[in-house]
Amino acid sequence: MELENDTRISEFLLLGFSEEPELEPFLFGLFLSMYLVTILGKLLIILAVSSDSHLHTPMYFFLANLSFVDICFTCTTVPKMLVNIQTERKVITYESCIMQMYFFILFIVLDNFLLTVMAYDCFVAICHPLHYTVTMNPQICGLLVLVSWIMSVLHSLLQTLMVLQLSFCTEVEIPHFFCEICQVIQLACSDTFLNNMVMYFATILLGGGPIAGILYSYFKIVCSILRISSAQGNYKAFSTCASHLSVVSLFFCTSLGVYLNSAAPQSSHTSAVASVMYTVVTPMLNPFIYSLRNRDIKRALNVFFKGKALKGHFLRSTSDCRLNA
Repeated sequence: MELENDTRISEFLLLGFSEEPELEPFLFGLFLSMYLVTILGKLLIILAVSSDSHLHTPMYFFLANLSFVDICFTCTTVPKMLVNIQTERKVITYESCIMQMYFFILFIVLDNFLLTVMAYDCFVAICHPLHYTVTMNPQICGLLVLVSWIMSVLHSLLQTLMVLQLSFCTEVEIPHFFCEICQVIQLACSDTFLNNMVMYFATILLGGGPIAGILYSYFKIVCSILRISSAQGNYKAFSTCASHLSVVSLFFCTSLGVYLNSAAPQSSHTSAVASVMYTVVTPMLNPFIYSLRNRDIKRALNVFFKGKALKGHFLRSTSDCRLNA
Protein backbone atom coordinates (compact mmCIF):
# COMPACT_ATOMS: atom_id res chain seq x y z
CA MET A 1 0.00 0.00 0.00
CA GLU A 2 2.93 2.35 0.54
CA LEU A 3 4.01 2.04 -3.07
CA GLU A 4 0.45 2.77 -4.15
CA ASN A 5 0.52 6.02 -2.18
CA ASP A 6 3.96 6.99 -3.50
CA THR A 7 2.80 6.63 -7.13
CA ARG A 8 0.66 9.75 -7.08
CA ILE A 9 3.41 12.32 -6.85
CA SER A 10 2.34 15.77 -7.94
CA GLU A 11 5.41 17.06 -9.79
CA PHE A 12 8.97 16.49 -10.99
CA LEU A 13 11.87 18.92 -10.76
CA LEU A 14 13.70 19.56 -14.05
CA LEU A 15 17.29 20.49 -13.22
CA GLY A 16 18.17 21.59 -16.75
CA PHE A 17 21.79 21.89 -17.87
CA SER A 18 23.10 25.04 -16.18
CA GLU A 19 23.65 25.65 -12.50
CA GLU A 20 24.89 29.20 -13.03
CA PRO A 21 22.10 31.84 -12.85
CA GLU A 22 24.15 34.44 -14.74
CA LEU A 23 24.03 32.23 -17.85
CA GLU A 24 20.25 31.98 -17.89
CA PRO A 25 19.51 35.24 -19.81
CA PHE A 26 22.00 34.21 -22.49
CA LEU A 27 20.55 30.68 -22.70
CA PHE A 28 17.00 32.03 -22.87
CA GLY A 29 17.85 34.37 -25.75
CA LEU A 30 19.83 31.67 -27.57
CA PHE A 31 17.17 28.97 -27.35
CA LEU A 32 14.31 31.38 -28.05
CA SER A 33 16.00 32.59 -31.25
CA MET A 34 16.75 29.01 -32.33
CA TYR A 35 13.15 28.01 -31.59
CA LEU A 36 11.72 30.88 -33.66
CA VAL A 37 14.10 30.18 -36.55
CA THR A 38 13.07 26.50 -36.49
CA ILE A 39 9.34 27.27 -36.55
CA LEU A 40 9.73 29.90 -39.28
CA GLY A 41 11.90 27.66 -41.44
CA LYS A 42 9.53 24.70 -41.19
CA LEU A 43 6.49 26.85 -41.92
CA LEU A 44 8.20 28.28 -45.01
CA ILE A 45 8.86 24.78 -46.34
CA ILE A 46 5.23 23.76 -45.77
CA LEU A 47 4.10 27.01 -47.41
CA ALA A 48 6.33 26.45 -50.45
CA VAL A 49 5.18 22.87 -50.95
CA SER A 50 1.48 23.65 -50.54
CA SER A 51 1.49 26.77 -52.74
CA ASP A 52 3.45 25.46 -55.74
CA SER A 53 1.82 22.76 -57.85
CA HIS A 54 5.24 21.77 -59.22
CA LEU A 55 6.15 20.57 -55.72
CA HIS A 56 3.15 18.26 -55.39
CA THR A 57 5.39 15.21 -55.70
CA PRO A 58 6.10 12.35 -53.26
CA MET A 59 9.46 13.79 -52.18
CA TYR A 60 8.01 17.16 -51.21
CA PHE A 61 4.89 15.56 -49.75
CA PHE A 62 7.12 13.64 -47.32
CA LEU A 63 9.21 16.77 -46.73
CA ALA A 64 6.12 18.79 -45.76
CA ASN A 65 5.06 16.03 -43.36
CA LEU A 66 8.57 15.91 -41.89
CA SER A 67 8.50 19.68 -41.39
CA PHE A 68 5.15 19.49 -39.59
CA VAL A 69 6.42 16.70 -37.33
CA ASP A 70 9.58 18.67 -36.57
CA ILE A 71 7.46 21.65 -35.51
CA CYS A 72 5.49 19.44 -33.13
CA PHE A 73 8.69 17.77 -31.91
CA THR A 74 10.31 21.12 -31.09
CA CYS A 75 7.16 22.47 -29.42
CA THR A 76 7.09 19.44 -27.13
CA THR A 77 10.25 20.39 -25.22
CA VAL A 78 11.52 23.89 -26.01
CA PRO A 79 8.63 26.08 -24.68
CA LYS A 80 8.73 24.37 -21.28
CA MET A 81 12.50 24.69 -21.26
CA LEU A 82 12.24 28.44 -21.93
CA VAL A 83 9.70 28.85 -19.12
CA ASN A 84 11.92 26.94 -16.69
CA ILE A 85 14.95 29.05 -17.56
CA GLN A 86 12.99 32.15 -16.57
CA THR A 87 11.58 30.73 -13.33
CA GLU A 88 13.32 29.88 -10.08
CA ARG A 89 11.34 26.70 -9.34
CA LYS A 90 11.83 24.52 -12.41
CA VAL A 91 8.97 22.07 -11.93
CA ILE A 92 6.67 20.12 -14.20
CA THR A 93 3.53 18.40 -12.99
CA TYR A 94 3.23 14.62 -13.08
CA GLU A 95 0.50 14.78 -15.74
CA SER A 96 2.44 17.27 -17.89
CA CYS A 97 5.56 15.11 -17.62
CA ILE A 98 3.68 12.05 -18.84
CA MET A 99 2.15 14.02 -21.72
CA GLN A 100 5.52 15.50 -22.68
CA MET A 101 7.06 12.04 -22.63
CA TYR A 102 4.25 10.65 -24.80
CA PHE A 103 4.51 13.32 -27.49
CA PHE A 104 8.31 13.35 -27.44
CA ILE A 105 8.45 9.59 -28.13
CA LEU A 106 5.69 9.91 -30.71
CA PHE A 107 7.36 12.62 -32.79
CA ILE A 108 10.93 11.34 -32.57
CA VAL A 109 9.84 7.87 -33.75
CA LEU A 110 7.71 9.47 -36.46
CA ASP A 111 10.74 11.51 -37.55
CA ASN A 112 12.64 8.27 -37.80
CA PHE A 113 9.97 6.60 -39.94
CA LEU A 114 9.55 9.58 -42.28
CA LEU A 115 13.29 9.79 -42.92
CA THR A 116 13.20 6.08 -43.78
CA VAL A 117 10.25 6.58 -46.14
CA MET A 118 12.11 9.45 -47.83
CA ALA A 119 15.15 7.20 -48.29
CA TYR A 120 12.89 4.62 -49.96
CA ASP A 121 11.51 7.37 -52.21
CA CYS A 122 15.06 8.30 -53.28
CA PHE A 123 15.83 4.61 -53.86
CA VAL A 124 12.85 4.16 -56.17
CA ALA A 125 13.52 7.45 -58.00
CA ILE A 126 17.15 6.57 -58.80
CA CYS A 127 17.19 2.78 -59.00
CA HIS A 128 13.77 2.26 -60.64
CA PRO A 129 12.92 5.54 -62.40
CA LEU A 130 10.62 3.94 -64.97
CA HIS A 131 8.40 2.50 -62.22
CA TYR A 132 8.53 5.58 -60.00
CA THR A 133 5.11 7.07 -60.84
CA VAL A 134 3.45 3.69 -60.35
CA THR A 135 5.31 2.68 -57.20
CA MET A 136 5.09 6.07 -55.46
CA ASN A 137 1.50 6.97 -56.39
CA PRO A 138 -0.51 9.24 -54.05
CA GLN A 139 -2.31 6.31 -52.42
CA ILE A 140 0.96 4.56 -51.54
CA CYS A 141 2.49 7.79 -50.23
CA GLY A 142 -0.53 8.47 -48.04
CA LEU A 143 -0.50 4.88 -46.79
CA LEU A 144 3.19 5.08 -45.86
CA VAL A 145 2.60 8.22 -43.82
CA LEU A 146 -0.51 6.76 -42.20
CA VAL A 147 1.31 3.56 -41.19
CA SER A 148 4.16 5.65 -39.78
CA TRP A 149 1.69 7.61 -37.65
CA ILE A 150 -0.10 4.48 -36.41
CA MET A 151 3.12 2.69 -35.43
CA SER A 152 4.47 5.79 -33.69
CA VAL A 153 1.24 6.37 -31.76
CA LEU A 154 1.04 2.73 -30.62
CA HIS A 155 4.68 2.62 -29.57
CA SER A 156 4.45 5.91 -27.67
CA LEU A 157 1.23 4.77 -25.99
CA LEU A 158 2.84 1.48 -24.90
CA GLN A 159 5.89 3.19 -23.41
CA THR A 160 3.79 5.81 -21.60
CA LEU A 161 1.34 3.27 -20.16
CA MET A 162 4.23 1.24 -18.80
CA VAL A 163 5.66 4.33 -17.09
CA LEU A 164 2.24 4.96 -15.53
CA GLN A 165 2.50 1.59 -13.79
CA LEU A 166 5.68 2.63 -11.96
CA SER A 167 5.82 3.89 -8.38
CA PHE A 168 7.95 6.92 -7.54
CA CYS A 169 9.57 7.72 -4.24
CA THR A 170 10.53 11.09 -2.82
CA GLU A 171 13.49 11.54 -5.21
CA VAL A 172 11.83 13.26 -8.19
CA GLU A 173 14.68 15.38 -9.60
CA ILE A 174 15.20 14.85 -13.34
CA PRO A 175 18.73 15.94 -14.42
CA HIS A 176 17.42 17.04 -17.80
CA PHE A 177 15.46 19.88 -19.39
CA PHE A 178 12.51 17.64 -20.35
CA CYS A 179 10.94 14.38 -19.21
CA GLU A 180 13.22 11.96 -21.00
CA ILE A 181 11.94 8.42 -20.52
CA CYS A 182 15.27 6.90 -19.43
CA GLN A 183 15.72 9.56 -16.75
CA VAL A 184 12.14 9.13 -15.49
CA ILE A 185 12.45 5.33 -15.27
CA GLN A 186 15.62 5.69 -13.22
CA LEU A 187 13.65 7.63 -10.58
CA ALA A 188 11.16 4.80 -10.03
CA CYS A 189 11.38 2.86 -6.78
CA SER A 190 9.47 -0.13 -8.20
CA ASP A 191 10.85 -2.83 -10.49
CA THR A 192 11.77 -1.38 -13.91
CA PHE A 193 13.06 -4.57 -15.55
CA LEU A 194 10.07 -4.91 -17.92
CA ASN A 195 10.24 -1.20 -18.82
CA ASN A 196 13.92 -1.47 -19.70
CA MET A 197 13.42 -4.63 -21.74
CA VAL A 198 10.57 -3.11 -23.75
CA MET A 199 12.54 0.10 -24.26
CA TYR A 200 15.66 -1.73 -25.47
CA PHE A 201 13.64 -4.03 -27.73
CA ALA A 202 11.78 -1.06 -29.22
CA THR A 203 15.07 0.77 -29.76
CA ILE A 204 16.49 -2.19 -31.68
CA LEU A 205 13.30 -2.75 -33.68
CA LEU A 206 12.18 0.84 -34.36
CA GLY A 207 15.66 2.32 -34.45
CA GLY A 208 17.80 -0.42 -35.95
CA GLY A 209 15.19 -1.39 -38.55
CA PRO A 210 14.89 2.06 -40.15
CA ILE A 211 18.67 2.56 -40.02
CA ALA A 212 19.16 -0.76 -41.82
CA GLY A 213 16.55 0.27 -44.40
CA ILE A 214 18.23 3.63 -44.98
CA LEU A 215 21.69 2.06 -45.30
CA TYR A 216 20.39 -0.52 -47.76
CA SER A 217 18.61 2.17 -49.82
CA TYR A 218 21.73 4.30 -50.07
CA PHE A 219 23.91 1.28 -50.83
CA LYS A 220 21.71 0.54 -53.83
CA ILE A 221 21.62 4.25 -54.75
CA VAL A 222 25.43 4.49 -54.75
CA CYS A 223 25.66 1.34 -56.87
CA SER A 224 23.20 2.83 -59.37
CA ILE A 225 25.04 6.17 -59.48
CA LEU A 226 28.37 4.45 -60.14
CA ARG A 227 26.82 2.74 -63.16
CA ILE A 228 25.88 6.10 -64.71
CA SER A 229 28.52 7.03 -67.28
CA SER A 230 27.88 10.77 -67.72
CA ALA A 231 29.01 13.32 -65.15
CA GLN A 232 25.76 15.27 -65.57
CA GLY A 233 23.75 12.14 -64.83
CA ASN A 234 25.85 11.47 -61.73
CA TYR A 235 25.31 15.00 -60.46
CA LYS A 236 21.57 14.91 -61.11
CA ALA A 237 21.19 11.56 -59.34
CA PHE A 238 23.25 12.66 -56.36
CA SER A 239 21.47 16.01 -56.03
CA THR A 240 18.15 14.15 -55.81
CA CYS A 241 19.04 12.73 -52.39
CA ALA A 242 21.90 14.95 -51.14
CA SER A 243 19.70 17.06 -48.86
CA HIS A 244 17.98 14.01 -47.39
CA LEU A 245 21.33 12.28 -46.80
CA SER A 246 22.59 15.37 -44.95
CA VAL A 247 19.50 15.47 -42.70
CA VAL A 248 19.66 11.72 -42.03
CA SER A 249 23.33 11.92 -41.10
CA LEU A 250 22.72 14.88 -38.79
CA PHE A 251 19.69 13.29 -37.10
CA PHE A 252 21.12 9.84 -36.49
CA CYS A 253 24.63 10.96 -35.59
CA THR A 254 23.38 13.40 -32.94
CA SER A 255 20.74 11.08 -31.47
CA LEU A 256 23.12 8.10 -31.49
CA GLY A 257 25.80 10.24 -29.88
CA VAL A 258 23.38 11.21 -27.09
CA TYR A 259 22.50 7.61 -26.25
CA LEU A 260 26.10 6.44 -26.42
CA ASN A 261 27.01 9.34 -24.18
CA SER A 262 24.22 8.48 -21.72
CA ALA A 263 25.48 4.90 -21.54
CA ALA A 264 28.95 6.11 -20.59
CA PRO A 265 29.75 6.89 -16.93
CA GLN A 266 29.47 10.66 -17.30
CA SER A 267 27.37 13.32 -15.61
CA SER A 268 23.69 13.64 -16.42
CA HIS A 269 24.23 17.32 -17.23
CA THR A 270 26.54 16.26 -20.05
CA SER A 271 23.75 14.10 -21.46
CA ALA A 272 21.32 17.02 -21.20
CA VAL A 273 23.68 19.31 -23.10
CA ALA A 274 24.18 16.63 -25.76
CA SER A 275 20.40 16.22 -26.09
CA VAL A 276 20.18 19.84 -27.23
CA MET A 277 21.81 18.75 -30.48
CA TYR A 278 18.94 16.58 -31.73
CA THR A 279 16.07 18.34 -29.93
CA VAL A 280 16.94 21.96 -30.82
CA VAL A 281 19.92 22.26 -33.19
CA THR A 282 19.06 19.54 -35.71
CA PRO A 283 15.44 20.70 -36.33
CA MET A 284 16.75 24.25 -36.77
CA LEU A 285 19.36 23.23 -39.38
CA ASN A 286 17.02 21.03 -41.45
CA PRO A 287 15.20 23.92 -43.20
CA PHE A 288 18.54 25.48 -44.17
CA ILE A 289 19.78 22.19 -45.58
CA TYR A 290 16.67 21.68 -47.70
CA SER A 291 16.27 25.30 -48.81
CA LEU A 292 19.90 26.19 -49.52
CA ARG A 293 20.51 23.01 -51.53
CA ASN A 294 17.12 22.94 -53.24
CA ARG A 295 16.38 25.31 -56.10
CA ASP A 296 12.76 24.20 -56.31
CA ILE A 297 12.04 25.31 -52.73
CA LYS A 298 13.74 28.68 -53.27
CA ARG A 299 11.91 29.21 -56.56
CA ALA A 300 8.54 28.36 -54.98
CA LEU A 301 9.13 30.81 -52.11
CA ASN A 302 10.23 33.55 -54.53
CA VAL A 303 7.13 33.04 -56.66
CA PHE A 304 4.87 33.03 -53.59
CA PHE A 305 6.25 36.22 -52.03
CA LYS A 306 6.50 38.04 -55.37
CA GLY A 307 2.89 37.07 -56.08
CA LYS A 308 1.84 38.41 -52.68
CA ALA A 309 3.76 41.63 -53.29
CA LEU A 310 2.21 42.13 -56.74
CA LYS A 311 -1.26 41.40 -55.37
CA GLY A 312 -0.75 43.91 -52.56
CA HIS A 313 0.48 46.52 -55.03
CA PHE A 314 -2.51 45.88 -57.29
CA LEU A 315 -4.98 46.25 -54.40
CA ARG A 316 -3.35 49.51 -53.28
CA SER A 317 -3.41 50.86 -56.84
CA THR A 318 -7.09 49.93 -57.21
CA SER A 319 -8.02 51.61 -53.93
CA ASP A 320 -6.08 54.76 -54.91
CA CYS A 321 -7.92 54.90 -58.23
CA ARG A 322 -11.28 54.63 -56.47
CA LEU A 323 -10.35 57.40 -54.04
CA ASN A 324 -9.23 59.70 -56.88
CA ALA A 325 -12.43 58.98 -58.78
